[in-house]
Amino acid sequence: MIVIEKHTDTQKTAQYNSMVIPSLTVFVTSFCIMAMELVAGRIVARSLGSSLYTWTSVIGVVLAGITIGNYTGGRMADRFQSKNTLACLFAISSIICVAIIIWNNLVGSWMWLWKLGWSIHVFTHVCLVFLLPSILLGAISPIVAKTALDKGLPRGETVGNIYAWVAMGSIAGTFSAGYYLIGIIGSIAVIWIIAAILLLMAMFYCIRLQVVYVWAVVFLGMVIVGIGPWGWAEKAGAYLAIRKPVSENTIYEDETAYCYVAVKQLSSSPDRRAFMQDKLKHSEILMDDILDLQYFYSHIFAAITGKLSDDKDDLTVLVIGGGGYSYPRYVKKVWPNSQVDVAEIDPGVTEAAIRGFGLARDSSIRTFAMDGRNYINGLLEQETQGGPSMRYDFIYEDAIDNYSVPYHLTTREFNDKISRLLTDDGVYMLNLIDIFESGLFLGAIVNTLEKTFPYVYTVGQGDLPRAARSTFVVIAAKQSLDIDELCSKYKKRQNLWHLSELDMQLLREKNNGLVLTDDYAPIESLVCPVVQADAISFLCVEYFDEAKELFQQGELDACLRKYREIIYIAPTMSVRAYNEMGMILFERRRWMEAAEAFENCLKYIAQEKLITNTGDIHYNLAEALNNGGKIKRAYEEFQRAIKEYRRELQEDAATKLQEYLQSLQAKQSQKNDGP
Repeated sequence: MIVIEKHTDTQKTAQYNSMVIPSLTVFVTSFCIMAMELVAGRIVARSLGSSLYTWTSVIGVVLAGITIGNYTGGRMADRFQSKNTLACLFAISSIICVAIIIWNNLVGSWMWLWKLGWSIHVFTHVCLVFLLPSILLGAISPIVAKTALDKGLPRGETVGNIYAWVAMGSIAGTFSAGYYLIGIIGSIAVIWIIAAILLLMAMFYCIRLQVVYVWAVVFLGMVIVGIGPWGWAEKAGAYLAIRKPVSENTIYEDETAYCYVAVKQLSSSPDRRAFMQDKLKHSEILMDDILDLQYFYSHIFAAITGKLSDDKDDLTVLVIGGGGYSYPRYVKKVWPNSQVDVAEIDPGVTEAAIRGFGLARDSSIRTFAMDGRNYINGLLEQETQGGPSMRYDFIYEDAIDNYSVPYHLTTREFNDKISRLLTDDGVYMLNLIDIFESGLFLGAIVNTLEKTFPYVYTVGQGDLPRAARSTFVVIAAKQSLDIDELCSKYKKRQNLWHLSELDMQLLREKNNGLVLTDDYAPIESLVCPVVQADAISFLCVEYFDEAKELFQQGELDACLRKYREIIYIAPTMSVRAYNEMGMILFERRRWMEAAEAFENCLKYIAQEKLITNTGDIHYNLAEALNNGGKIKRAYEEFQRAIKEYRRELQEDAATKLQEYLQSLQAKQSQKNDGP
């Protein structure tokens, strides 16, 4: 009996040792797959934003790749020698992982993708970049399982162990990448680490395979130029497309646990900076004058706040979403004794605002590094438990963009909580981007707010077509407001569009009265038209650049065809396209063709009922007609130009006078003993 027991123990030890390498192999492979999947969502966000579409595509493509890889790997296991096959698969996987960086940079600039529907665009981009590496890594586990079974180990126990180690590797890769690696070293560095691990696995399985060592040398060189801090490495890496070209105007950049953030200098005199999160510009600031707000919505925030607070020395305000902190700093500057609270979930965003956007590290603005809804829930829970109650004069939501909408900050339940935190005469304002012609998202926001607040108003940009992507500010209050009067302090020289009751009714009808709730908030489908419009806008920017390049090369006809293509794919860009066509034709002395382009520009403005200044267009049309010998028509257009210039000058003079009086009032309020 003693001998049998010793033999059994020895057998178990041998079985255990035989399972160590296969188990560790599938563990490492699954670790790499899941780390790559999480990194995929972050990498594509710089081109496509982060939304349900991007994560659905990433998860679906990686699972499809693993499925195809499992099937292919099973067939390979029966045909080829396992050890050499695994070495080759690991080596090729390492190469393809490095190619992810290059391929993603290239695919993001392919113009034909931007002509696809948005969900198809996202899926195609992710598929092109991540399907092949998922297939290669997915092929490894079946081969490892076959290798283990060939050793004569118990079949059920062996398969169970392999599956268990695959799951453990996936869990480890998920938590390591999500909780630690991406936030500490960034997504691109994680890709380099995965590629290095796979290379080491290839060496382990076939130490004599010379091609692996060739790749090891190449890999080392690519790592140096891919992440090296030297200037020559940055240039070489950009040339090879394994790193983004270095931008001289980038003041600060970082990859946080939530997104990529950067501060870029748009001009040095004046010092104008932009705050970037992933691919989107979230705010701008003039460093020498933080009172000169740069965005339409922030001007509306400021105008309404200022008009309602003329008789107040201090305010209590909450800003949900810090961004560059340009608006919270504005409030603190105008009302120095105010309590300004900011709920910003990402500490990295706040750090970027400090390092590159001028926010003082010891600022009296109170920042709460937590989700806006969690912060509000905490305040209400504190009050419920008998603690101090908090009420705000104004709450601003600046956490919504068209690529990534935190749906839980748009629902009826959330609005009810907002209402509880407002004073009786308090106002809640949020900004969003939508297209009035479709109006699905804006309509849902209006419908939902009206379930909580008795008075809801919307202000938009009046000089944009109704079919164009536009910024809207939705204002909700417990008391009636005169929005036209409140917006009289609006300073930005841009026409306003206060949506009428008929406009609001159209919005309610566009989505059949949809009300967003915690249980049902199909945000991605609502904002899809806006995201698609963004894609078209990106395409048009490239086309405008191509048109200018063609003109400089003397290819006038090709240049004009490019402008006509812009008008065809993006009618909302017609004003700019027709105007530039007219100027080019005018320069080439093709007077009547230039006149036709300017006339088409004016027709589009009239057709879309745009509230915009047209003096220059009428003047250019008159000049073209005059040079073309159409004297009578030219005279009429000159008269129209004079009329438009007079109107524009009057509005400009009135705006300047109003700003001057407001500056005098501000100076006077700072003098306690002034007249």
